[in-house]
Amino acid sequence: MKVALIGITGRVGSRIAAELLQRGHTVTGIARNPERVEPEAGLTVVAGDAAHPDALAPVLARHDAVISAGRFATVDPVKLIAAVKAAGVPRLLVVGGAGSLEIAPGKALIDTPEFPEAYKPEASAGRAFLKVLRGESALNWTFLSPSALFEPGERTGKFRLGGDSLLVDAQGKSWISMEDYAIALVDELETDKHPRARFTIGY
Repeated sequence: MKVALIGITGRVGSRIAAELLQRGHTVTGIARNPERVEPEAGLTVVAGDAAHPDALAPVLARHDAVISAGRFATVDPVKLIAAVKAAGVPRLLVVGGAGSLEIAPGKALIDTPEFPEAYKPEASAGRAFLKVLRGESALNWTFLSPSALFEPGERTGKFRLGGDSLLVDAQGKSWISMEDYAIALVDELETDKHPRARFTIGY
């Protein structure tokens, strides 16, 4: 497929790009500083800012899907969705957050006393982004939430998928590597098993 990737210079975005290229997809990376990305076969990098998505439509055109790996605090979901639709791209996949996942019926992780105050602005923006997506019926979107601990690590290919509830392992730890997350996101791109839905990944 031909995929436009917003936020390719980020920790998650760079790993998604690597997974896409490894599987033979063609990637257009969108970054504020495109010179930071090493050129390679199958990859084109162009200048663009997710904070101003209304200007991105010409860049997104002629792609099979858009993947947004930008920070929620800087992206207006309404404008991004409008840009994807204006570009005529049928699918939007979003690197989600864990804060909106439920730890009990009706209780989100972000609303627990233990949730770090420093992460609340970004997590709140992620929850608001998901709410906007859930009101969108024309575009085929998918929002993939990682586990609570989301860091660079090993590409194992062994993980579990879930729905709206936070996944924890047998020791009570909620975690996933960015490398395994990238596998699940590109799997979703290729199979479209969660149309207009949020799902999650964890060990």
